[in-house]
Amino acid sequence: MPTIRPFHLAIAVNDLQQARLFYIEILGCSEGRSTTHWVDFDLFGHQLVCHLDKTKQTVERLCSAVDGDAVPVPHFGVILSMEDWRNLRDRLIATELEFVIEPRIRLQGKPGEQATMFFTDPAGNALEFKAFSEDSKIFEK
Repeated sequence: MPTIRPFHLAIAVNDLQQARLFYIEILGCSEGRSTTHWVDFDLFGHQLVCHLDKTKQTVERLCSAVDGDAVPVPHFGVILSMEDWRNLRDRLIATELEFVIEPRIRLQGKPGEQATMFFTDPAGNALEFKAFSEDSKIFEK
């Protein structure tokens, strides 16, 4: 698999202070540039920008069935190393974060076996963090 460059993702949030607390205190991101209308975060080496939209409402989301779970769509996240995934899982459990899908191993013994967990930020954006035993298995059929 080729080395990839960091991605850039911009999302809407309805409260920048809540976004800062969540992404910095809960997920452990660092803050980059910011204004009164947006904040950059270093999300595991990727650039996440939270743009203020005070009218943003949590909307009913589509769910897609995956290995017995109702996976929220849309969602975003990062594929971590297994060690980083476990560390994040433990950090989130310690904060008593409410999971949409509890941390677990999905597709056990099948191609695509992965550690996964889903939760939402304070603005209702769904996030998934996952890990594979080896990066070569990310696209395994």
